[in-house]
Amino acid sequence: MANSYNNKVVLASGEVLIDLTGDTADAAHVLNGYTLHDKSGAPVTGTCTYDSDTSDDTAAVGEILSGKTAHARGALLTGTMPNNGAQTDNISTKTQEVIIAQGYHDGSGKVSILADEQAKLIPSNIREGITILGVEGTMSGSEGVVAQARSVTPKFTQQVISPEDGYTHLSQVTVYAITVTYSDNSAGGKTVTIGAA
Repeated sequence: MANSYNNKVVLASGEVLIDLTGDTADAAHVLNGYTLHDKSGAPVTGTCTYDSDTSDDTAAVGEILSGKTAHARGALLTGTMPNNGAQTDNISTKTQEVIIAQGYHDGSGKVSILADEQAKLIPSNIREGITILGVEGTMSGSEGVVAQARSVTPKFTQQVISPEDGYTHLSQVTVYAITVTYSDNSAGGKTVTIGAA
């Protein structure tokens, strides 16, 4: 025997107490587990799993991790954002730039100065009074310097005075004075000798 349901209750006076005939609710539009009666009067249990209004959501597929799903504006969205995991890189030159790829990063990536370059950033390699990346220099500029003082005798030809082997520079150069001597000569005058010992 087929089930018979009442979907309209009318008093003898003509007053309508209940009228379900115009109702439009159905199982797909009622939250899952909730019950109602449809327009035929039959009991219905909702099957809709939507539990929030997503009409005002602003998320886009590019903002959702690739392969993950979400709902926004009443639609199912599948993410396209790349999963970059941990991005790591090293800086080896002063002007090097590290490009951060668009997408998701898991927070464990890092960018650091190359170990060989870090090893050079020590106080003795930096001029005193200069701080580079938090390392204050102590180099005075005189480290390894061995100065030499030299003396030379002037000549009428060009001379180049350089430090001898074992010295890094000249601290002082002494140029002897040019000697000038006068002596009587047989002609009754004076003979001038320049540069003679």
